[in-house]
Amino acid sequence: MNSKTRIRLQLFLYSVILAFLLSLVTVIISKGINNFSIFEKSFITVFIIFLLVSFLSLIFFTNFFLYKRVQEISDQIFFNDSNISRTVTTNMDEMLEEIKKLDNERKSELIEMREQENFRREFIGNLAHELKTPIFTSQSYILTLLDGAYKDKNVNKKYLKIAGKAIDRLNLIVKDLDLITKLETGGSNLKKSKFNIFQLIENVIEMLEISASKKNIQLVVDSSPNQSLEVYADKEKIEQVLTNLIENSIKYGKESGTTEIVVQEVMENKLIIRVTDNGIGVENKNLERLFERFYRVDQTGNRSTGGSGLGLAIVKHIIDAHDEKIFIESELGVGSEFSFTLDQAN
Repeated sequence: MNSKTRIRLQLFLYSVILAFLLSLVTVIISKGINNFSIFEKSFITVFIIFLLVSFLSLIFFTNFFLYKRVQEISDQIFFNDSNISRTVTTNMDEMLEEIKKLDNERKSELIEMREQENFRREFIGNLAHELKTPIFTSQSYILTLLDGAYKDKNVNKKYLKIAGKAIDRLNLIVKDLDLITKLETGGSNLKKSKFNIFQLIENVIEMLEISASKKNIQLVVDSSPNQSLEVYADKEKIEQVLTNLIENSIKYGKESGTTEIVVQEVMENKLIIRVTDNGIGVENKNLERLFERFYRVDQTGNRSTGGSGLGLAIVKHIIDAHDEKIFIESELGVGSEFSFTLDQAN
């Protein structure tokens, strides 16, 4: 017996019992008024009439008013929800199940909204902090020059250079924000082509040699027996990925340290590129958030190493746009390894 039949049977029995009691009370009251015996034919006739009228009235009320109201409640809960495809029902068990599912979905949505709100609040706070420093620096030095310092030849050029560096940093942040917005919205379409991955790595190393030499960091490429490996990807975007990862290893690398770039064939038509350093490393609790925009491992707010704070977030978006994977392994005080996969060209 299904739940709908069971409920209807229960309502039928309740209606019979209630109709019987109502009829009995009504006829007894009538007996007191008309003074006839319960064994008289008229009493039985009146009782049966009252019983039928009461029963039919209750059945009508139950089916018309009660089920209609349940239908209205079901409509109100589910009908206007475009995200839920459900058949409206008056089956109590089914409707309770639907309400429980809806409640769980709403709780999940609420949790997700709260997480997004926290992320938005933190992002805006971090963005304001990143923009405030270069704006305040350039403003301070320019105002100092306007107040008369421009007349002093010993400081005017120095102040202009500092203000110029602050504006360059501001421009870098805006440029990276624009790029990451395009990547998120799909506005920056990939232009895939075949290219030699080792040649691209060598080009990036040449660009970053001066930065590495300042900290006496060696940039080493693993000497693979197959130096002609080609990948199929967006060359410009992958160059940016390699640049950001190697630059990151230099920023957080130890003096006289090493950054090693390794290319490996992991399976058919798939390569993995590893960028490993022996720098300061990252604690496990911070690993999951490294790819967030402006996230700081150093919570003091100091960014002495420069950069826009968006490098790893851009890397993650570019790799995701290629439908590839990026991984990170790190140990505090030992070093870090960032690795990502790419399709090997046929």
